[in-house]
Amino acid sequence: MATCSRPLFVSASPSSRPSLRRLHTVAVVSIWERRLHPRAAAFLIAQKKHCSRRSTQCSASGQCVSRLTRPIKRMMSRYSSLMITLHGNLSRCYNDMGVSRQDGPSKHFMSVGLGRVVLGMVLVVSISISAASYTAPSSPALTEENLLFLEAWRAVDRAYYDKSFNGQSWFRYRENALRNEPMNTREETYVAIKKMLSTLDDPFTRFLEPEKLRSLRSGTQGALTGVGLSISYPMAINGSPTGVAVMTATPGGPAEKAGILPGDIILAIDNRSTEDMDIYDAAERLQGPEGSSVDLSIRSGTNTRHVVLQRQTVTLNPVRSRMCEIPGSKESSKIGYIKLTTFNQNAAESVKEAIKTLRENSVKSFVLDLRNNSGGLFPEGIQIAKIWMDKGVIVYICDSQGVRDIYEADGADTIAASEPLVVLVNKGTASASEILAGALKDNKRAVVYGEPTYGKGKIQSVFGLSDGSGLAVTVARYETPAHTDIDKVGVTPNRPLPASFPTDEDTFCSCLRDSSAPCNLNAAQLFF
Repeated sequence: MATCSRPLFVSASPSSRPSLRRLHTVAVVSIWERRLHPRAAAFLIAQKKHCSRRSTQCSASGQCVSRLTRPIKRMMSRYSSLMITLHGNLSRCYNDMGVSRQDGPSKHFMSVGLGRVVLGMVLVVSISISAASYTAPSSPALTEENLLFLEAWRAVDRAYYDKSFNGQSWFRYRENALRNEPMNTREETYVAIKKMLSTLDDPFTRFLEPEKLRSLRSGTQGALTGVGLSISYPMAINGSPTGVAVMTATPGGPAEKAGILPGDIILAIDNRSTEDMDIYDAAERLQGPEGSSVDLSIRSGTNTRHVVLQRQTVTLNPVRSRMCEIPGSKESSKIGYIKLTTFNQNAAESVKEAIKTLRENSVKSFVLDLRNNSGGLFPEGIQIAKIWMDKGVIVYICDSQGVRDIYEADGADTIAASEPLVVLVNKGTASASEILAGALKDNKRAVVYGEPTYGKGKIQSVFGLSDGSGLAVTVARYETPAHTDIDKVGVTPNRPLPASFPTDEDTFCSCLRDSSAPCNLNAAQLFF
């Protein structure tokens, strides 16, 4: 049997001869090119009509951009010259074999079954080659500002307690912001981050510029440069509709020396109204370089005055204490009063030292004053609860799915679990102070006096960003040991305090001693 040695893509000597099987395949490919199978033709015609109907998927020239028909069109245009070459090669092969293309053997080469197989092979090969060479459109390169925005987005994505993100697609917000928000400068990026956080509708999740982050960290470390004021959230005290309320004035600080008292309202800072000022912005404006001045407009009762204070470094000693000796039974004759003003990193150790000092004076019972304590470091609140409790749940940490963590006392850090204890609270008692008050009340470790607390039932963590700025992110809400969610409600005390009850330690002792004073509490019944 004569054979043909013509390869597919190059010329070769007529003397070399492949097998008949290879000849069949070559012949069928040539025939498929010159006479398209009816089903394949119908398929291409249908695709062309479908493409014209879907104009959005076609280019301006009318050529369809379908992933299937486009490679087929390219294949057909490229293989034309190849098929002509194949046809010529086959003709020479037939001549070598002495067979006319119109004779019977040529009909064998036109097998419909093999035609379908080869058609499928060519289609698959063509589409595979097209797919391998296809490159998806690339996104624009991310800038340094984009990366900072993404860093903030990821911090919230990982840590925020509400995984519904206030009912929005957090991923979609990221994509839209990167596409639409201007981020050409650092200031524009900060604006974009703040806008992103505002969609959560959570005033405690906020952006901190580098100087604000440094100020926050210095405050929790026990010292800062300012005027010695602790301020509360708007409307937290006296129901004031405007301004920022003074919670405490640090003893010996510039504000206390100027006669600023708890309950006073700051109406303006350096001639800028505080009416719509964020509480954290107000705190930042009160701080500044040592020796610099700040002008405050203060309302005390019905009187308004202006004071100029010089900033200085204020050491935040979180605890003040004294022993009150009260006439009466031996059990209640000496009461240890501990005023806890903030939860910085010195708070737990300072409380321990105060207890030790008071015990040296034969104190048998304690009063823990948390009034106007706006909170601070969550871990310090837990440690102080363990000082007073030998066992029991301190707080439940919850997210949108329910309880995720439990903090408990196990007795390892307890030093004052048996002495009678009273806790004093008011509207200025917030955050970590409420955790402590709620734990002592629900475990029946203390009797709580005062008025309902502020009601900040959420916990924030601070995340630093690569440029020195940061985020304060609400990472959880908490419930007291009795599973009370105090957010916007507060801790309800066991008993009220007299309206005129003092906030300083000296007058506190006199109110206990003088039974005729309007502020008097019966010391013998205080702890029961």
